[in-house]
Amino acid sequence: MAVTESVPIAPTTTQEGVLRRQSLRESAARTYARALPIVPVRARGLTIEGADGRRYLDCLSGAGTLALGHNHPVVLQAIRDVLDSEAPLHVLDLATPVKDAFVTELFRTLPGELAAHGRIQFCGPAGTDAVEAALKLVRRATGRQPVLGFTGAYHGMTAGALDVSSAATSVRDTLRLPYPQDYRCPFGVGGEAGAALGARLAESYLDDPKSGVPQPAGLIVEPVQGEGGVHPAPDAWLRRMRTLTRTHGLPLIADEVQTGVGRTGAFWAVDHAGVVPDVMVLSKAIGGSLPLAVVVYHEDLDVWEPGAHAGTFRGNQLAMAAGAATLAYVRENGLAERARVLGARMLSALRSLASRHAWIGDARGRGLMLGVELVDPEGARPGASGPPPADSARAVAVRRECLRRGLIVELGGRHSAVVRLLPPLTLTDDQATAVLDRFADALDAVDRDPRVRAPRTPPV
Repeated sequence: MAVTESVPIAPTTTQEGVLRRQSLRESAARTYARALPIVPVRARGLTIEGADGRRYLDCLSGAGTLALGHNHPVVLQAIRDVLDSEAPLHVLDLATPVKDAFVTELFRTLPGELAAHGRIQFCGPAGTDAVEAALKLVRRATGRQPVLGFTGAYHGMTAGALDVSSAATSVRDTLRLPYPQDYRCPFGVGGEAGAALGARLAESYLDDPKSGVPQPAGLIVEPVQGEGGVHPAPDAWLRRMRTLTRTHGLPLIADEVQTGVGRTGAFWAVDHAGVVPDVMVLSKAIGGSLPLAVVVYHEDLDVWEPGAHAGTFRGNQLAMAAGAATLAYVRENGLAERARVLGARMLSALRSLASRHAWIGDARGRGLMLGVELVDPEGARPGASGPPPADSARAVAVRRECLRRGLIVELGGRHSAVVRLLPPLTLTDDQATAVLDRFADALDAVDRDPRVRAPRTPPV
């Protein structure tokens, strides 16, 4: 049988050619590439330059990974220092000076009680693997299997992490509780009252011997739900969850994969409420733009046997060096406080846009983790109560118009109707103004688009 030799395609950096080959070769599972048809070739700070020569303001930041933006000098220098030192780049879980420096800097930032009694587990390079490790750890430590999770949660895409996420289609070992929301409160009241009702329900599940809820192995919570639609947990509610878990002997797992390293206006989002969890799941920004994920937990939970949770790439030296530099820079330069102040200013500006656009249902967030929920004010079902239905079509249109104006944003939340902004913590006042101006201009363009104003079927 004759063998036909394939002719290799000469790679080019033309945007059209790269995008065409991507669509031909890459999996249908790709996500961001579908909505953002650009080919980044250079980047610095907030700015990305595409192969087409256009420049974009990046308010996606690697889904929150880039705390210091693209190619920050301290990150690049940390990586160069390791490369120039001829240190080994792959050492499994052996001790190295680079790892020691990273762990020392990380523990310097943790809640004091956890830092004083903490143990660290290096996992595979993605946050979802750290979630898997945390779930495995509390189940082994307690001898119990079910875990308490929340509506709207997102913890990753591997089997165990997906099981405790709200998108799971078949739940094996997760008991779901209502996460507090102001705008779409499941109890129809919102605010402190709605959060208190949710906490009372959780307490009744665990206090009532006839609730049908078995004693769980732990509770996992995001202090601010990101993919779920940018919902900050009220501080009083989070403290009540801490009291509840302590009363019932349940380890509290805080998923700080996206909220950590200053993103929400405190170094860790649990710091707002003064809560010290038993377990913290960390990834994204802790690697300084490179893959790194860890679990930090109280020493009383350290029941691992050697090799009970391992991974070939848990010793990423370049990521540890970049991560230590990032953690130190955020801490030394007060970037968490900067995110709190600038984020509050941007949130106020986003809320003011609602007076011009009836289809902005809500603007919310904490620090530089912001979201704007878009709704269809004319699409409410007869007899329905509460806010208008989410408008995913309009959200897609806003994202498209933002990209046309050189602004990169992404969607999240129920029905993907929340426009999310995750700018780097190094954002300047002038850059924040530019982001807001481009976003406002995109909203005006959508208002003028007759295709978006056409009648739509409300989401089911």
